Amino acid sequence: MSRTITVLSWNFENNGGGDRATLLRAHETLTRLNPDLVFRQEMWQADAGGNAALYELEAVLGLRGWLGPGSCTAIFANPRIFQPVREWPDTGPMWVLPPTALTVRYLPAGTDATPLGLASYHLNYASSGTRLAEVEWLTTWADKKWTTPQGETVRIPCLMAGDNNSYPAPGIQGDPALPVLEEIKDRPHRLHRSYTGPDGSRVMDTRPDEALRVAGLEDVARHRAAAGDEAAVARTVNACPTHGPDARVDRLYATPEVLDAVTSVDVIEVPEAVSDHHIVRVRLDGDRLADRLNRQPTALESLLAPT
Repeated sequence: MSRTITVLSWNFENNGGGDRATLLRAHETLTRLNPDLVFRQEMWQADAGGNAALYELEAVLGLRGWLGPGSCTAIFANPRIFQPVREWPDTGPMWVLPPTALTVRYLPAGTDATPLGLASYHLNYASSGTRLAEVEWLTTWADKKWTTPQGETVRIPCLMAGDNNSYPAPGIQGDPALPVLEEIKDRPHRLHRSYTGPDGSRVMDTRPDEALRVAGLEDVARHRAAAGDEAAVARTVNACPTHGPDARVDRLYATPEVLDAVTSVDVIEVPEAVSDHHIVRVRLDGDRLADRLNRQPTALESLLAPT
């Protein structure tokens, strides 16, 4: 039977607002989902007391944790499956909330396999221009190189997850509809979630999604929904009177090698009293992932990768 790798991404609101009991209960919820990888956002104050809160969450999750610059994001990984190769603390000049970025070895693939890039990110809330610049820097973690034991230089496959504070481009059955700008009651939020289009009118912001896909990173939920699994594109934030309708702002993106191993995507809803974002869960076929990390795509396969 093939190994299943469970990946979770969650923007847990304000990291529990400083309430330790709330924080621990929330991560016990994650533990019940038996994750191998967790991408977290809004990790505020997790660096307090010499990273004491981070290490406490490690114990709850049973995973090793890495905290990004400024305590904005984190990654937790099963150390029996993922071994760190290096960290990337220099995240570039544009980030308001810097990501956590790692290169890891997927141990079941063997020591000669190409490692895997991971990034947990949180795009800027208020500025569409800043978001676009941030996501352009984010693509650099899908452009890292590795020298194989045979001396060949290859590009490292990548999986990244986060709060995009923007929308996926329309076109997939079941995806929440884009908000209508004039129906968003909160006027500043209209600005935050839109940009000025070529004709001078305001357009809802889908540019981060489009930029990532141009760079060869596919929205894994979109990929599954295109195959008929509409549950993959369920909302990740609920409608509210000020900010508009249900939306799917929390997304995971993968390069073709990782995308090929994705077997399911779903959203685990949490009560609004717990967080304003739901948990996105992705399952990977571990054996297929190992195969892909041991075999880089040909040029033709790269051209045929989903867009």
